[in-house]
Amino acid sequence: MVRPLDCALTIAGSDCGGGAGIQADIKTFTVHGVYGLSVITALTAQNTLGVYGISVPDEGFVALQLQKVLEDFPIKAAKTGMLFSAQIISEVSSVLKGRDFPVVVDPVCVSQTGHKLLQKDAVTALKEQILPLSTLITPNKPEAEFLTGMESIYSPDEIFQAMDIFMDMGAQSVLIKGGHFKDQENMVDWIKVKGSDPVSIIKPRIHTRNTHGTGCTLSAAITANLASGSDMFAAVEKARDYLQKALEDNFDLGHGDGPVNHLTGFSCSTFGSPES
Repeated sequence: MVRPLDCALTIAGSDCGGGAGIQADIKTFTVHGVYGLSVITALTAQNTLGVYGISVPDEGFVALQLQKVLEDFPIKAAKTGMLFSAQIISEVSSVLKGRDFPVVVDPVCVSQTGHKLLQKDAVTALKEQILPLSTLITPNKPEAEFLTGMESIYSPDEIFQAMDIFMDMGAQSVLIKGGHFKDQENMVDWIKVKGSDPVSIIKPRIHTRNTHGTGCTLSAAITANLASGSDMFAAVEKARDYLQKALEDNFDLGHGDGPVNHLTGFSCSTFGSPES
């Protein structure tokens, strides 16, 4: 009999192109050796060239998916991605409230090609209902500016100010990703855990157009690492190493901004060993 895997949950939208959303999360969970579970908040018609349509299930059905997964599986960590509407956010937050596993919030607002993935009236709900439940929030520069109301975030002092704002909203930890900053040589991510000083994670910038789904992939890797028992700093550092390798593979698929290689370093031995 194979040793049971730790369980990680993603609550997010479906990307039929497989580069982002639920599909990216499940692949990332699998490569990290955790059992992936999913609650689908939206169906998107998209590929590497753009998003062409969104269909959203009834919020009650989203809540039903979440309730049934939580009733039957020992979730060790969860993440949220595209939540789309205030109604879905309300249902998700009410079901997650009081749970004792870490929750990673990837505040998906706009697709890489500019398509809005969060309704206007959902922004306040995200801030007031989801952020207080978050063990970690993982905004990029535009998301951090949008959610904090800061006009621009460039300098370390501005990054630290944004982190403090997110923590005032209820986040326990903040990871501000460096992909949208101007440094062409390095990519600098900043992480702050409540009670600790901000720490930078510096990686060489990989110049590739194949970056579709990087945010989903990183947050899923962090979630998987937390589910496996890593502390926050270790979970983020290991996830960042994984994403770096997935980008380095320069997985050229599709006619637009292609996905990263979620299967980088994949081995069948990832899936546990027989119990003795």
